[in-house]
Amino acid sequence: MEGKVKASKASKVLQPSTSQNVPGKSIEEVYQKKSQLEHILLRPDTYIGSTEAQQQKLWVHDGEQLALKEIEFVPGLYKIFDEILVNAADNKVRDPKMDALRVDIDPAENTIRVWNNGDGVPVEVHKEEKVYVPELIFGHLLTSSNYDDDEKKVTGGRNGYGAKLANIFSTEFVIETCDGKRQRQYRQVFRDNMGVKQEPVIKACKASDNWTCVTFKPDLAKFGMSVLEEQTVSLMRKRVYDLAGVLGKGVKVYLNGKLLPIKSFQDYVGLYLKDKDTARVYEKVNDRWEICICASEGQFQQVSFVNSICTVKGGTHVNHVVDQITKAICDKMNKGKKANVKPFMVKNYLSVFVNCMIENPAFDSQTKETLTLRASSFGSKCDVSDLKFLKKLEACGITDLVNAFATFKNEKELKKTDGAKRSRITGLTKLDDANDAGGRNSEQCTLILTEGDSAKSLVIAGMSVAGRDQFGVFPLRGKLLNVRDAAVTQINGNAEINAIKQILGLQHGKSYDSTKQLRYGHLMIMTDQDHDGSHIKGLIMNFLHHFYPSLLKVKGFLLEFITPIVKVSKGKQKLSFFTMPEYEAWKKSASPGWTIKYYKGLGTSDKKEAQEYFAGIDQHRKSFVYTGEEDDQAIELAFSKKKIEERKQWLAGFEPGTYLDQSVDEISYSDFVNKELILFSRADLERSIPNMVDGLKPGQRKILFCCFKRNIRRDVKVAQLSGFVSADTAYHHGEASLQSTIIGLAHNFIGSNNVNLLVPQGQFGTRLQGGKDAAGARYIMTRLDPIARVVFHEHDDKLLDYLKEEGQSIEPHWYLPILPMVLVNGAEGIGTGWSTYIPNYNPRDIVANLRRLLAGEEVVAMQPWYNGFKGTIQEIPSKTAGKSYNVHGTVAQVDESTLEITELPVRKWTQDYKEFLEGLIKPEEKTGPPILSDYREHHSDADVHFTLQLLPGQMDACLAAGLHAKFKLTNKMSCGNMVLFDQRGVIKRYETAEDILKDFYELRIDYYAKRRLCLIREAEFQMRILANETRFILAVVSGELVVSNRKKADIVADLERAGYDKMPPKKKAAVVASMDDQEELAEEAIVEVKVTYDYLLSMPISSLTLEKVQALQDEAERQAAEVARLHATMPPQLYAKDLDAFEAALAERDAETAREADLLVVQQKRAGRGGGAGGKVGLIALLLLSFFT
Repeated sequence: MEGKVKASKASKVLQPSTSQNVPGKSIEEVYQKKSQLEHILLRPDTYIGSTEAQQQKLWVHDGEQLALKEIEFVPGLYKIFDEILVNAADNKVRDPKMDALRVDIDPAENTIRVWNNGDGVPVEVHKEEKVYVPELIFGHLLTSSNYDDDEKKVTGGRNGYGAKLANIFSTEFVIETCDGKRQRQYRQVFRDNMGVKQEPVIKACKASDNWTCVTFKPDLAKFGMSVLEEQTVSLMRKRVYDLAGVLGKGVKVYLNGKLLPIKSFQDYVGLYLKDKDTARVYEKVNDRWEICICASEGQFQQVSFVNSICTVKGGTHVNHVVDQITKAICDKMNKGKKANVKPFMVKNYLSVFVNCMIENPAFDSQTKETLTLRASSFGSKCDVSDLKFLKKLEACGITDLVNAFATFKNEKELKKTDGAKRSRITGLTKLDDANDAGGRNSEQCTLILTEGDSAKSLVIAGMSVAGRDQFGVFPLRGKLLNVRDAAVTQINGNAEINAIKQILGLQHGKSYDSTKQLRYGHLMIMTDQDHDGSHIKGLIMNFLHHFYPSLLKVKGFLLEFITPIVKVSKGKQKLSFFTMPEYEAWKKSASPGWTIKYYKGLGTSDKKEAQEYFAGIDQHRKSFVYTGEEDDQAIELAFSKKKIEERKQWLAGFEPGTYLDQSVDEISYSDFVNKELILFSRADLERSIPNMVDGLKPGQRKILFCCFKRNIRRDVKVAQLSGFVSADTAYHHGEASLQSTIIGLAHNFIGSNNVNLLVPQGQFGTRLQGGKDAAGARYIMTRLDPIARVVFHEHDDKLLDYLKEEGQSIEPHWYLPILPMVLVNGAEGIGTGWSTYIPNYNPRDIVANLRRLLAGEEVVAMQPWYNGFKGTIQEIPSKTAGKSYNVHGTVAQVDESTLEITELPVRKWTQDYKEFLEGLIKPEEKTGPPILSDYREHHSDADVHFTLQLLPGQMDACLAAGLHAKFKLTNKMSCGNMVLFDQRGVIKRYETAEDILKDFYELRIDYYAKRRLCLIREAEFQMRILANETRFILAVVSGELVVSNRKKADIVADLERAGYDKMPPKKKAAVVASMDDQEELAEEAIVEVKVTYDYLLSMPISSLTLEKVQALQDEAERQAAEVARLHATMPPQLYAKDLDAFEAALAERDAETAREADLLVVQQKRAGRGGGAGGKVGLIALLLLSFFT
């Protein structure tokens, strides 16, 4: 019996006309009320997409393969077919025993049949709706099993339309199902767009019978069709193949009675690839994700499925996979390279196949072409960061394709800044162009690139002699970019490189066998004769070698202009020296009387000297010549990131005293690199890697030298001290860098120095921001900490080897502390070819080990230690060389929703951690759901104290994951890169802290023997002076020696006859050997030191008394006693005494720290805090109290 399907009132929809005032229509005709069924038929595009034919490029089934074709189809018809297919596929999720799916498409009869086994639809009357369940879900709108959003489902159905839409757009729709559980078979027929239904026919079935079958005849008239056209059918066939691929080997899929040969998603992907041998990477990431990637032909392609739904336009699930892949490939390709690969470049060469199961998916529309659900709500993750997977991707050729595209794009970009040979260029105001540049005589023209504007002024002055027709000059701002591994955007954005290309007329990719096509025939580099000047030369050389290697082979093209480092004069004689070794060699045999002038840079030369340089330009002009492959290799060695290991060996083999002979006219590129540029690399390395002996880098050593020299025991401003250091130590770099180093030496917060050598008087920075919160250098003051002279004993100063620069005695090669400070305060740095990291160790452990060595015992292994750190440091067991440690902060559970963090891992700063906690309250989309509801801060600048409030249900998850891991309270500390300069200046890698300690001890104990001998000799020397002075005074007082009213020569003769000792002039201690008068120092260096009687003849008349004699005799006895004591004291005893003094100083410092902590507690109590956490009022009170007490 047939009957009309009734629509409830709730399903009625008001349909207003598009016009409120339509002529000839009544109100009732304008405003109409439609049922839900009528609305779907009236406005089908809202539910199934367009019902009109469209042209679109889609994958269709064509023979045995899938092909991308331009077809004409009706989206709405395709959609209703797809709804029935997905409904059948969903049954696999509901009943994993489902193992067969049959689809029959009969275009001749306009019939489509979809059958699947597995649990059938329950054949039972719905108690509330009073109809059988099959009728309810296939014949009543807005009915579904997917409405419970609290239940996480991975089916395709979602909104309650699904199969009903196929019913509505069919002339006949038959539902059949076997419910084995209830042993009922159900059949019901709907006709006329679900407008007419027959009563269901129900009969008995076996318990083993479980299946569902939907047969329908699409209402072709509603799709503007008369028959099921082949193009549409080919699209439907493709969807059946889709299901065979996504359901996998567990389900046999038949099409028109034929079993499809697709047993897996991998098999399915093969249908898209014309060549079966096409390289691809398949990965079943987990139970919900499987992906396959291969290279595309320059256009991104994706085939993706969500819960068996074909997402034609992709969506967030595809982005989730693709974003990871593109980022990983970009990171790898850009690492250490200049490719500048962007994610879109990688994406263009990807073909991505994704099959995933998503919980409660959300789409852009009912047609479900695009997934819109956020990745954080997927209910699973597809992590493709595995290194093996990424290596497989490389084998697919994707990186080769991307690299080829990037190279092509880069070449195209670089050509945009090309120059050209023309007589005049504009837009470069700093350029003083040669008059003949770009003209007939351009090959005779020389472009001079100078280091800065002051050097340009020197050239302009010289041009008054040489003329400006064939000389041009352009000043460089700082150092040229190392183009060898730079990104194209960096190169094209570099004003200096673009200017050089324009001025010379260089064209990218062009090979030059002569300079005829350039605006200049020669390029001359004019820099300071220092390490940085050498680096600038090398960078220019590197630029040309990388982009225009043929130019370096053109003889006479690349030149340098050298200027003297030292000039000496004596009467009319004048000599110039272009290297310090050359000057030092001359000085050894030079006669007295020469005047010496040191040249710090080009700015030291005046206008007259500039004219002299250009008048004798042949003496100053040197030509670089190409001698073979060794030149290419040398330049690459110096500048390529690929040559890091070779560069290490290059620097390790450096021999002190190496220099480039500037007396020759031609210099090979390899000689320049190996004899001049290596000096820059070595200096850079020395600035970055400390010395094992004192644990200091040059800047730190200069600061210490200045403080010792000036005996800075009263507060001076950091800005003022930096000025002293620059003046006393020939410091050539920026004062801001020096001030930062001074501040670093005074740091004493947790994670910085264990023993700070300077006193931080003011805001020097805290652990809140790792010292970055220091006040300006002009506001804060410092001085030597008393412990500094305990560590660096003044008795060792005379034993040190002091450097000289510009005729000035400056800091020593290294200081000699009584314990290895590199272990006390740690070290880190990155230099040319090498880097280092050494953690801090407990100075008391170090002293204990030194005492063991003094006793001839074995040392005990030490563990990293940071003063004040309240967490734990645990060694990680490992069979490889180089120890590693886990550094743990401190966290404790207070109650079921509260955690307390009272320590962070070393060098994890409080402010950074606070930002991390903020991310746990309001996380970014990709980082997952929030964990915290709030947190409170109770810490000071020295101590950490966070109280965290977790969201309900989060505590168990955090405990399961581990609190330290979840809240990033563990850092790994590696000791596998402990690199230092040894006492000889040789770079050395140490395996353990104990190895450093032993090397240090061997040197230190040897120097105690030297110190002992030096002190004995000094005391004996003082005794000789005292004896001579006593004898002299007694002779004068007794009248035996007359000194008044006589010639000095006569007195000297008497002293010689009497056998008095001549002595050298008194000098200051070695640590203060610096002098302001450079010329005087230089002359002294080449004049033999004279011994005289001045120490006696210059004694004041007030000393010619018997009281002075007694004082001298007393001092002589004291010196004799000191000599006797030193003879009786062996080096180990001297060492032990110094270690005793250090431990006493350390104990006093710790006691002072404890007193300050006790005072803070008292102040907190006065402020009403009671030692606990307080609010802003308490904090303000504390600050006020601190100010007035």
